[in-house]
Amino acid sequence: MQAQPNITEVLERWSNGEQSALDELVPLIYKELRRMAGNYIRRERHDHTLQPTALINEVFLRLIDQNDIRWQNRAHFFGIAARLMRRILVDHARSQQAAKRGGGQYSLSLSRADRIAGRPSVDLLAVHLALQELEVLDPQQSRVVELRFFGGLTIEETAEVLSISHATVEREWKMARSWLRHELEG
Repeated sequence: MQAQPNITEVLERWSNGEQSALDELVPLIYKELRRMAGNYIRRERHDHTLQPTALINEVFLRLIDQNDIRWQNRAHFFGIAARLMRRILVDHARSQQAAKRGGGQYSLSLSRADRIAGRPSVDLLAVHLALQELEVLDPQQSRVVELRFFGGLTIEETAEVLSISHATVEREWKMARSWLRHELEG
């Protein structure tokens, strides 16, 4: 039985312009992207129209256009994918609200992300706007939230992507959650 190639090695080959590496990469990352997309969609309201497969397809389309990214490793790739998923979901929420002329709340459950808001669900656009504000105040905390909550990365993976220590990620995560809780409840 042949061993699966290392995702980081395949990403490096793709970064170096080897297009065949993309064909090799897709089966290696699809399951994890599917898990991430499923987590996002499960947090959505029950009548949400975007399916995990559609979310993954949109991520792939945007990733393929990213010719200038030098992939560092697996965690870096999934961090970028998480950011793209967040942007896609926010764009989708905006288009749905525009179509309904402001009707209905677009909710995202935060209960699995340590109860950032202390209630079962929070308006995705409110979270997005709060994260944009946090990014101005503390870009590192904003990035930690994005990777941990939206990307589903572990403390260790987040530390690797941001090239900071495990303890720093834990501290930034705790402070960012507290700040977000205050912003979203206020």
